[in-house]
Amino acid sequence: MIILGIDPGTATTGYGVIKKQRDRNQKFKVLDFGCITTLQTSIAGERLKKIYKEILKLIDKHKPDIIAVESLFFFKNLKTVMPVSQAKGVILLAAAQKKIPACEFTPLQVKMTVVGYGRAEKKQVQKMTREILDLSMFDFKKNDRKKDDAADALGIAICAALKDLSY
Repeated sequence: MIILGIDPGTATTGYGVIKKQRDRNQKFKVLDFGCITTLQTSIAGERLKKIYKEILKLIDKHKPDIIAVESLFFFKNLKTVMPVSQAKGVILLAAAQKKIPACEFTPLQVKMTVVGYGRAEKKQVQKMTREILDLSMFDFKKNDRKKDDAADALGIAICAALKDLSY
């Protein structure tokens, strides 16, 4: 099973693609991860169009069985909730057009699944994500292409894989 995890955003959309092995050990293989970035100077429609096109490219390249997206649960900054919702909308549209089931997970669900504690810090989630995916040598902070958003997306993909969704 191939899972595309996505952490939506208009400036940066993180993505992570993992393959869940069908064996007793429930091992995962990382196929790809990174970020889709848009220019701050671009108008909203252009930013959404870029995200949409890049998601379609990822779908065509990896042929995921499931797309897992972080859902908007609580936002401190009201100015960001609408653009992030719009980005999530074009991601769900791309999934629907390609007839790929999409599931959503709150940050709390991801933290509970990956770390076992719903109030885990971002660093704890990243550490467990690295351990689960055997990326122990990789530091998400040091490589500017694969940032926190990519780590979050991989965590979202792990959440979907461990929830063992049957589609």
